[in-house]
Amino acid sequence: MKQPLANPQLLTGSNLAYLGDAYYELYIRLHLLKQGITKPLQLQRRAKNYVSASAQAIIFSALEQLLTEEELGVFRRGRNGAHLNHRRNVDPGEYSISSGLEAIIGFLYLKNDFDRLSFLIDQAIKTIDNHKE
Repeated sequence: MKQPLANPQLLTGSNLAYLGDAYYELYIRLHLLKQGITKPLQLQRRAKNYVSASAQAIIFSALEQLLTEEELGVFRRGRNGAHLNHRRNVDPGEYSISSGLEAIIGFLYLKNDFDRLSFLIDQAIKTIDNHKE
């Protein structure tokens, strides 16, 4: 097994969310391109369905029962640091939840747990796809 890039236990929840946001965004962009969506405006609009704070709040509600105690602890770390960076045009509660979810993604990335990461993000995609219907 590969060594982790950094010790996720030593990073703040905000640090984990920062990394998780980037990884999740990349995963979603690749997902959309694999779907054959190639027009920039359409890619941007479709990506928002998955990466917005409100979408991530919906995702967390669907995934919460699938998360381990360790992952829930990371979620709380990410959520608790969110108030420091909250955007004005986003509901603070949703922003907090999305930061917690992104922290889990960053944590799993740093642990090199790509099987778990792919499983959770694939479940997130299914949640949003089913929510739109």
